[in-house]
Amino acid sequence: MKLSVGIMFSPTISFCLKGAFECAGERFEGQGTVKLAEGGAVLTTAAGERKVALPLEFTPVDYESAEFELQDVVIGINFHWERKENQSFRGALRFIEEDEKLTAINVLDIEDYLLSVISSEMSATSSLQLLKAHAVISRSWLIAQIEKSAELEQAKADYKTETRTDDEYVRWFDREDHTNFDVCADDHCQRYQGINRASTEVVRQAIAETRGEVVAYNGKTCDARFSKCCGGVAERFENVWEPVVHPYLTKVYDAAVEDPSWDLTVEEQARKWITTSPEAFCNTTDAKVLSEVLNTYDQETQNFYRWTEEFTQEGLSDLIRERLGIDFGTVTDLIPVERGVSGRLIRLKVVGTKRTMTIGKELIIRKAFSRSHLYSSAFVVDRREDGGFILRGAGWGHGVGLCQIGAAVMGAKGYNYREILEHYFRGAKIEKKY
Repeated sequence: MKLSVGIMFSPTISFCLKGAFECAGERFEGQGTVKLAEGGAVLTTAAGERKVALPLEFTPVDYESAEFELQDVVIGINFHWERKENQSFRGALRFIEEDEKLTAINVLDIEDYLLSVISSEMSATSSLQLLKAHAVISRSWLIAQIEKSAELEQAKADYKTETRTDDEYVRWFDREDHTNFDVCADDHCQRYQGINRASTEVVRQAIAETRGEVVAYNGKTCDARFSKCCGGVAERFENVWEPVVHPYLTKVYDAAVEDPSWDLTVEEQARKWITTSPEAFCNTTDAKVLSEVLNTYDQETQNFYRWTEEFTQEGLSDLIRERLGIDFGTVTDLIPVERGVSGRLIRLKVVGTKRTMTIGKELIIRKAFSRSHLYSSAFVVDRREDGGFILRGAGWGHGVGLCQIGAAVMGAKGYNYREILEHYFRGAKIEKKY
């Protein structure tokens, strides 16, 4: 099964073909550059410079031995760990034009894609059971997105992800932003950073031993989501993305024994939960476990289960105006309007001297309070004596589905991948897709 992955977006893209590739009946190898030009692009190789039409595709003569490198690929786009790196890929390299930029697309087999994804999302030195669990959910998510895109195309549905009035701005983000390829390579979809990350035999074992396996609910492939740290309770799908109920993406206490007494949709209980440190699988400081699940740049984030951010009143007012493009004047209050089952804010009222507006869902809230993304929207607000704001929060990410740090701890405790998946995806079954 083949898929297309959008890797990078730039007016000029430099690459290196390592091995023989074919394009328009010619063979190419070595360094090259593609630059967007009127009516197409300019391709520069060792043979010289020429005008070419788009789309332009280089296909490996030998899929197994040939690879290509893209230079200065941006990873962690708009997140606090954003940086550039060179990345190598197996499969075909395609160039298209989108939004007055070139897009470099990798076309490859789904199982080769997974070899990189589960090593890019985590560390390739993770336990076998955790890697197998992640292989299944990454495969499930991908296939579910492809199937969903086909359904939307067939239905010609008018898919909307935003509502905006004078009093409310609510938006959610999903992969429907991509229309010219199946998925992107960054955190917007799933991290895919090429064959450099597929570096251990245990990764290959995890892929091979779960080949074709997906989590399914009532015979349909699950839209299997995951995040770094749920903060102790997993969130429902509909509270983060589109208002569609997926029974398998529901409230889950990230613990061996659940405590049903907590109702984190209630403000008083949410405050108590967030400002304390309840027991949970993902409540860990075990350096060995964390080093297995977090790549080097992820380990730059130290406090993820419980965290604190502080702002001056002026600084917060400027930040929200910059990030949302909405001028509230001086922000005087932040009022929780609606919380999800994990304590994450779904709607938050921002009160300012110029206007008052309710914002949501969780990613809009996270974007408003950080120049990258706030760790999560599970936070409570306190005021400082100087008028500033203190945000005390829980978790890292949207919190829906599998909690990667919690799953890593489960693996370390001896749970197998089926037990891990059954814990996070309630009522779902593992099925062989191919």
